[in-house]
Amino acid sequence: MKDKFLPIGTVVLLKGGSKRIMITGYCSVEEKNPNKIYDYNGCIFPEGYLKSDQICLFNHDQIIRVDHVGLTDEEQTNFLQWLLEFRAATLQNEIEQLDI
Repeated sequence: MKDKFLPIGTVVLLKGGSKRIMITGYCSVEEKNPNKIYDYNGCIFPEGYLKSDQICLFNHDQIIRVDHVGLTDEEQTNFLQWLLEFRAATLQNEIEQLDI
């Protein structure tokens, strides 16, 4: 993952994708694999959220193109800074639990 997150509302195209995705959230997990944390969740664009089984979970390295960047303001900037710190602490805890 990069050292920053894209803002909510950002529209991206993913590797192997034919539909664009709009970022709607961060640090999501699948029910089937709660130990894996994805950088983002999103919905198809322009249709939006239609059904609960159409949520897309993906990581930053899957993004091949950014078509639109969502709103960036002070509140969003502060939240994303907190999110980076939270994610770094989470990754550190995961590493420590491996007991290498």
